[in-house]
Amino acid sequence: QVRLVESGGGLVQAGGSLRLSCAASGRTESKYTMGWFRQTPGKEREFVAAISSIGGSTYYADSVKGRFTISRDNAKNTVSLQMDSLKPEDAAAYYCAAKLISGAYYFPHNYAYWGQGTQVTVSS
Repeated sequence: QVRLVESGGGLVQAGGSLRLSCAASGRTESKYTMGWFRQTPGKEREFVAAISSIGGSTYYADSVKGRFTISRDNAKNTVSLQMDSLKPEDAAAYYCAAKLISGAYYFPHNYAYWGQGTQVTVSS
């Protein structure tokens, strides 16, 4: 089992920045691909970014490319999402997730473990 706890959400003005963190505990083998997803009420969970097990590869949704940066520190069992130039449409609950099996990194069903989420609100 892997337990994931997100932090860092909050209220920010459009154009501002936030840094989300995800702390992992339990079976925190660094071989997990880690991802961030977001969800707004009434919509499906949406892929935001992912990072490979050793951090050599990163992947981003087109909507956040160039504005968000995902990183991980395997020694500290943390994954971060630096969000810059935030837009009102970035407002959502953000979830950290861990994937062990093969499969598309952007598909939420490939992720076995999820955090409880942290809310990001962007005012215009």
